[in-house]
Amino acid sequence: MIILLDTSTPVCKVELLDGDKATPSEWQADRMLAKDVHSHLRKQLDSLGKTWQDISAIGVFKGPGSFTGLRIGLTVANTLADSLRVPIVGTTGENWRDVAVKLITNGENHQMVLPEYASEANITKPRK
Repeated sequence: MIILLDTSTPVCKVELLDGDKATPSEWQADRMLAKDVHSHLRKQLDSLGKTWQDISAIGVFKGPGSFTGLRIGLTVANTLADSLRVPIVGTTGENWRDVAVKLITNGENHQMVLPEYASEANITKPRK
């Protein structure tokens, strides 16, 4: 089973691919992404009678998008891929899902995916 994950916007998207069957879902994460992403993934797996060990690869949207959303989503995806010892690939663009599946099918493994932001992060300097 392949997990495709996009956390670049307040509405997060996950799609589980099991052979030819795709199970897409989305949820309004807003500021609860870090708290809810694991439970949402687990609920999706449970609904298909699957476990974490059934994951064979992970594809992620790596940007551009929300600084915090990408940072949290990619940290979760990278950690899952590492702990489960499965390949992970990151892509961008409108057809990122198709590209990710093709890369995974071709045996690619980026090992770690870093975010691509649309611009430099705006880090506020301390006032004191």
